[in-house]
Amino acid sequence: MSLLDRYIARTVTLAILAVLMVILGLDVISAIVDGLGDLGGDYQFADMLEYVVWTLPERIYSQLGFSALVGCMVGLGTLAGTSELTVMRAAGISIGRIAWAVMKPVLVLIVLGLALAELVIPYTNQTAESQRAIAQGELDNAGLEQGLWLFEGGEFVHFNAALPGGTLFGITRYKFDQDQQLEQVVFSERGHFANDRWELQNSRQTSLTPERASSTREAQSTWDSDMSPDLFSLVVPLPSDLSPRNLWSYGRFLDRKGEESARYWLAFWKKILQPLTIAGLVMMAISFIFGPLREVTTGLRVFTGVIVGIVFQTVQDMLGPSSVVFGFPPFIAVIVPILASFLLGWALLKRAR
Repeated sequence: MSLLDRYIARTVTLAILAVLMVILGLDVISAIVDGLGDLGGDYQFADMLEYVVWTLPERIYSQLGFSALVGCMVGLGTLAGTSELTVMRAAGISIGRIAWAVMKPVLVLIVLGLALAELVIPYTNQTAESQRAIAQGELDNAGLEQGLWLFEGGEFVHFNAALPGGTLFGITRYKFDQDQQLEQVVFSERGHFANDRWELQNSRQTSLTPERASSTREAQSTWDSDMSPDLFSLVVPLPSDLSPRNLWSYGRFLDRKGEESARYWLAFWKKILQPLTIAGLVMMAISFIFGPLREVTTGLRVFTGVIVGIVFQTVQDMLGPSSVVFGFPPFIAVIVPILASFLLGWALLKRAR
């Protein structure tokens, strides 16, 4: 990488990081303000702050495209405002080379996004939601419509919450006889996976017969089950909490069963095509700087970048649910705004040349 490429990359990188920090700071402040309404009982301010911290990776991930768009416009706009881009062009540096120098730090941003989506966000989001449920005391009174349901070993099993790594809360097991009559209910406050089995704490077993019901308690007990902790990386309430790999697996699983899978495929394509989303937004930013926004102020460039980012996000948010409602492929809903951004950027760059 030449000195000129490093200079462009450093300018754009600093601008992107500055924009990301500003947007992330506003997002965190908004989350804290919203969380104040949930305070009460055992759920204190420190618990709410812990929840916000656990959700930081997802907040960063969701703002990468917007930050890249506005950051590139600010960084390149700074070079244009000081006539450095004009000097580069006069020296024979092509727009393509400048664009490639801008794309190099953006590629690092893309890799960061993929790593967050695949490795970090599934763990942190599940931990955040479970820890908040524990702090708010929802595990003691969670309804059957909440939590997770599974059928395992001839029993219907309900979990109030699951932490990554093999910790369950509020485990209720329902066992039925051959006549489909409920004969046993076992509730355990907590379970931890160790030595290929589940170690249960504070269990209460209720046995039902036509004559009477009897109940026993155990401080420690074991539960032999084929379920592994890895299962709970898939069984989560929101598609956005799954990694692209798990979205692919679960989407195919639902398709084989003939169940509705559009929401999961929509989330999958959004995550897997995020690199193209960022690249398309950056191309638009580059084309604006070499085109209609070359001579304007930094404030107007930022304002334009915000408007373009909002329009792009709005179009994606409209097409996504539309694909679920009207039944056209989620891939189309995700790729159309991306292609539109590339085409607009390409057209403006051709005019600038």
